[in-house]
Amino acid sequence: MDFLVLGPVEVRESGEPVRLRGMRRRRLLAVLLLNAGHAVSMDVLVDELWQDPPASARHQVHNAIRDLRAALAGSAGAGLVTVDIGYRLDVPAGAVDAHRFTEGVRAARAARREGRDTEAMRLLQAAVDLWRGDAFADIDCPAVRAAAAGLDEQRLTAVEELMELRLAAGETGSLVAELSALTAGHPLRDALRGSLMLALYRSGRQADALAVYDEGRRLLADELGLEPGPRLRHLHTEILADAPRVQRRAAAPARPAAARPAQDNYLPRDLPDFTGRAAELARLDRAVDDLSDGFPRTVVIDGMGGIGKTALAVHFAHRRTSDHPDGQFYVDLHGFSTGRAPLTPEEALGVLLRSDGAAPGSLPAGLAERSAIWRSRLAGRSALLVLDNAADAAQVAPLLPGTGDTLTLVTTRRKLTATDGALSLPLGALAPAEAETLFRRIAGEACAGASLNRTVALCGHHPLALRIAATRLRDRPSWKVPDVTARLCTSGSRAAFLRTADRDLMSVLALSYAHLPREALELTRTLALHPAPVHDIPQTCAATGLAPAAVECLFDTLLDHNLADEPNPAHLAIPQLLQDCAHTLPLPTPDTTPRLSAVA
Repeated sequence: MDFLVLGPVEVRESGEPVRLRGMRRRRLLAVLLLNAGHAVSMDVLVDELWQDPPASARHQVHNAIRDLRAALAGSAGAGLVTVDIGYRLDVPAGAVDAHRFTEGVRAARAARREGRDTEAMRLLQAAVDLWRGDAFADIDCPAVRAAAAGLDEQRLTAVEELMELRLAAGETGSLVAELSALTAGHPLRDALRGSLMLALYRSGRQADALAVYDEGRRLLADELGLEPGPRLRHLHTEILADAPRVQRRAAAPARPAAARPAQDNYLPRDLPDFTGRAAELARLDRAVDDLSDGFPRTVVIDGMGGIGKTALAVHFAHRRTSDHPDGQFYVDLHGFSTGRAPLTPEEALGVLLRSDGAAPGSLPAGLAERSAIWRSRLAGRSALLVLDNAADAAQVAPLLPGTGDTLTLVTTRRKLTATDGALSLPLGALAPAEAETLFRRIAGEACAGASLNRTVALCGHHPLALRIAATRLRDRPSWKVPDVTARLCTSGSRAAFLRTADRDLMSVLALSYAHLPREALELTRTLALHPAPVHDIPQTCAATGLAPAAVECLFDTLLDHNLADEPNPAHLAIPQLLQDCAHTLPLPTPDTTPRLSAVA
């Protein structure tokens, strides 16, 4: 078993987590691990587990000990022993990650004293990689928190020493992002600030190095009334004077890159029956080729649910892999997914960094730190990144590279107007001829010789609707195309027909409505029930009783969420499939904007 405290407390057996029921048992384990090999009295355990102990505290401790013993029963060498004053947890020292960390740091310092800097750097990196977050991150006991603070300080000191070694080995620009994030998180630590200044200076950024010093000096003066320490002041003077000691050193041999799997594996497979989108693919080719080499490029593909955004992005990414040989990455951000919340930017960065070979235990918890490391890893590389199913611009921004020849394809149901510098590619329905071709490719001989004009039109030329309808025809040998067309003729039968055991078009579309403001949700249902194919602002005002400015704002909301089209300025059209979905939405609430339901 491994006992992990450099982050949230965990126990793992053969790499798999051991379930520890309840926070009290986790706190008890933390206190015992903190005193591993030494007896902990019952009084100490009670004081650590409760601020105001109940009368049954000792009995509850006994029960928790019993459960811990059961959880640890399979561990060789670990045992929870009853002693006269309380309990003692016996575990092999190497089974606790905190012990491995301190031993690794001790060995690294010994190697450094003996002049074996490469070995010291390797040992320090391995020790730092054991961390998964703050020590005992989920435990709030007085003694544990005090010990955790000491461990966190040891970690920072080890990181400072590692940065110094990497600078001494000749690394400069590759360290700037990491050191910037570390300094931002710990702005009062002179050693980190000094390393950042040196990395900037040796990267040819003397002015930035001096600005980092000025920022730290102002911060110390404002918060503590102090000046920077003598080492930092001396470094500042040397950078000002271009002193020989701080000049760029000859670069040491590059550190071997972490082994990482073939990055092509991180792109989903390209659809074998991908059809059409010739105009969009040509536009993507032109847009990407027109951008300057050496700068990251971002393309945002937006459109309604099921319209084929992911299929287009993945298809185009596979066409462009040879242009980006340094890695192809994919992450589903779950902005619009059934039964789960969108990934946080921190979670998405964790997926990307692990895909790029980063050890899970080496990742910092903070967003700024993870984002800086991700951008540092992509700097100077030609990579390809697919950010699929994004919720909004705030989710995407920390994932975008800062430098390098990286192409990022973002798919989303919303207009991401806050993604500065990105190229926008709105994606609509397939052209009629493309829709027919896709239908025939899926249905095969079942539609040989039949006219499909009306069938694909009733599907709205919508790729997911076409796939469901064509698959149902293919799988029912007794059916002909007219049988499918008949089931697509009315709103209710169409919604029912475009639903299978594993695909439901209305459910896919309804995910977009879940993110609408209440007023926009009420308006979209009212307009869907309105007989007019196109709605203008005066007509909508008359039907709802809303002011023109309010209607215009709601029109913009529906357009931004790709839940309507704009055939002409200030005119709104809701595609038939979205009208079908809107019919299933809850009726508008009569006590707010009561006239919204008048037309319905």
